[in-house]
Amino acid sequence: MQYALMFYADPGYEAELSEPERAAARAEYEALRDDRRFLSGAQLQPAETATTVRVAAGRTLLTDGPFADTKEVLGGICIIEAANLDEAIALAETIPVARHGGVVEVRPLVALR
Repeated sequence: MQYALMFYADPGYEAELSEPERAAARAEYEALRDDRRFLSGAQLQPAETATTVRVAAGRTLLTDGPFADTKEVLGGICIIEAANLDEAIALAETIPVARHGGVVEVRPLVALR
């Protein structure tokens, strides 16, 4: 089954890490990318670069910034293939942001075919 792992953290949390902690986190993200279960992923630009699109009564409304005004922002996402939710959670536990004050949301994908 495929799962989305969505990474949420306070903007700039990396600046609070020491250089060795940042290097270790980079290595862990690279290990995730090299994991056989990893299918795709991307780090997102800062939330300030977002444009929110709404269509109401036939009119398109654009808003600068993210959809929700929250402390933690979506910073990245990856798609994995795991045997079950337990395996997906075990992989999510290895993601550095989960140990540095952020969270990793694990959500199963809906098959489109």
